[in-house]
Amino acid sequence: MSYFPSSRPSSGPRRRSLLASAAGAALLVGCTGGSGSGESGSGPSDAERARARAARDSEDLAARYAAVIAAHPVLAERLRPLREEVVRHAEAFGAVRGASPTATSGATASPSVSARAAGPGGDSGDSGDSGVVPADEKGALALLAGAERKLADRRAGALLDVPGELARLLASVAAAGAAHVFLLTEG
Repeated sequence: MSYFPSSRPSSGPRRRSLLASAAGAALLVGCTGGSGSGESGSGPSDAERARARAARDSEDLAARYAAVIAAHPVLAERLRPLREEVVRHAEAFGAVRGASPTATSGATASPSVSARAAGPGGDSGDSGDSGVVPADEKGALALLAGAERKLADRRAGALLDVPGELARLLASVAAAGAAHVFLLTEG
């Protein structure tokens, strides 16, 4: 099949020009979309605030684990791997490793941190926390399971409000928290 030049003069842009222009316009729109926060240099973005809150929440949860381990050393072998994972979550959100107490030995958590972090099932930092780790092991495990569940639910609810990379991280950490709930409540 041979193509003969059209005898009629070109009256407008060619199809290739239109396609190239449309692709270029889409590329420009995609590149200039920005972070979506609408703020340029006027403070932390919504994503940065969400990341900082997630780091603090993980640090507070790690402190809860430390308080329970300090109050119930018998549970240390079971809880230490979960706590270390929570510490890694905090680091993934930008926390510094030394910022929260470690539970490598049961007595390393300071009483003030333990009391603040061990409130029953409330959000970390809530003023309604009683500051007491339950005396029985089952109650202490329920405290941690409740804190993990509440935090996983809150993180799952925040997925639509953060950009892709942070949403993936929040989803992953929320799933890990749900697995922790299972491990804390089984047998």
